[in-house]
Amino acid sequence: MWRKSSSMRGDQELGITISKQANPGDWYAEVIKKAEIADYTSVGGFIVVRPRGLYLWEAIRRNLDEWFGETGVENAYFPVLIPEAYLEKEKEIIEGFNPEVAWVTHGGSEKLSERLAVRPTSESIIAPFMARWIRSHRDLPLRLNQWCSVVRWESTETKPFFRNKEFLWQEGHTAHESEEEALEEIKQRLDQYERLYRDILAVPVLKGKKPQHDKFPGADITTTVEALMPDGKSVQGGTSHYLGKTFSEAFEINYVDDEEEIQTAYTTSWGLSWRAVGALIMTHSDDQGLVLPPAVAPEQVVIVPIWKGDNMENVMDYADRVKSSLSEFRVHLDGRVEKNPGFKFNEWELKGVPIRIEIGQKEVEKKTVTLVHRPDGEKHVVDLENIEIEIEKHLEKIYLKLYQNALKHLEENTREGKNQQDIIDKLNESGGYVKAIWCGKEECEDIIKEKTAASIAMVPLELGEFNANEKVCAICGDRGEEMAYFAKKY
Repeated sequence: MWRKSSSMRGDQELGITISKQANPGDWYAEVIKKAEIADYTSVGGFIVVRPRGLYLWEAIRRNLDEWFGETGVENAYFPVLIPEAYLEKEKEIIEGFNPEVAWVTHGGSEKLSERLAVRPTSESIIAPFMARWIRSHRDLPLRLNQWCSVVRWESTETKPFFRNKEFLWQEGHTAHESEEEALEEIKQRLDQYERLYRDILAVPVLKGKKPQHDKFPGADITTTVEALMPDGKSVQGGTSHYLGKTFSEAFEINYVDDEEEIQTAYTTSWGLSWRAVGALIMTHSDDQGLVLPPAVAPEQVVIVPIWKGDNMENVMDYADRVKSSLSEFRVHLDGRVEKNPGFKFNEWELKGVPIRIEIGQKEVEKKTVTLVHRPDGEKHVVDLENIEIEIEKHLEKIYLKLYQNALKHLEENTREGKNQQDIIDKLNESGGYVKAIWCGKEECEDIIKEKTAASIAMVPLELGEFNANEKVCAICGDRGEEMAYFAKKY
């Protein structure tokens, strides 16, 4: 059952009023706004990210930056405006992104001699500088990353974090001596994205590659991590592209090898956007509001003192002592006197704090605290003496609850389609992933797309037990080439 809170903040009802199960779209919009994650602007597709929302993105950034740095990546920054001539150097980029490019045609009142694209992606601005900076094989591998915003003028309906005209992301760009090294690079980045979703966001993902007709413009191979949302739709959580020599030939990224021969470098690019924020909110949150994994929560613990009459001073002194004992964690003591405990409970549930500590006179006298888990309200009474160890243990327990619930949802909503009609029926009736043997032809995907609005989210990188010699396409009956995962997508 979902419930409303009777508490009010000004003229705004504090609690969530829409059921996640009944109306996930409006529920998500209400959580985003009431949990103070983001707000809407007067321009469709552009949002304001509030401090609590930006904290989630910066937590993602901190983890990825650390892992990238450990593997030789250096951060840089490139201009937001890209000359049209740069985009046109790589034909597939301009063709692939042209419908979504925002163009600057005037500087003030003066018409520009050349249109400038507002960055939809940065291969075409970074590649020329790679060509300038790389001279010898000793300059390789070159690994660059930038954190920035991009603009893609989406014509489809927008949704905060999932699909915006402007969004924040990181994009990595690398150059290598060999194809083998470049392929290892995209695998390493995809593994890091999987690690982020699994270990930090408590979201299980599937790793795979995109069909050739759906790969990044200019790429030879596009790999992806895909996350299944509670409404049965798949989210492309991050992509890693093997670009081969496409961009290095277009922009002359050459180097002199150890035999003094001129060679062309192999390049990659890889990126993850704030769509990850939307995925974690949609995956874990509920009808009471936001639910956050401990690793990214702005406050991991909130302390709510509960006093009556003249015992306020004793309770507050004890609450201060508890807070001091938890200096290794992100802790907030809510000592507001104008709000009652019930209001505070609802507000911090709405904001997704993993652990609530309740302290009343009983806890003061017994030198204990009462811990309440945000995901399910599970309560534990622990001694103050062991509180640091207990908080660590309970935060880990909360993470496991979130991850295991999401994994169960993924497993229960991944089904096999035995034939064309079976694929269509399962996608229309239940959503989720329907995996089926596929011949590799876009025409077969189009049949499913026309009947269900679902398409191929990914093809597993490893075939496992799949034996093409013994399989036929579930859609057309021709020889099966791959196992494809069909899903409706954000």
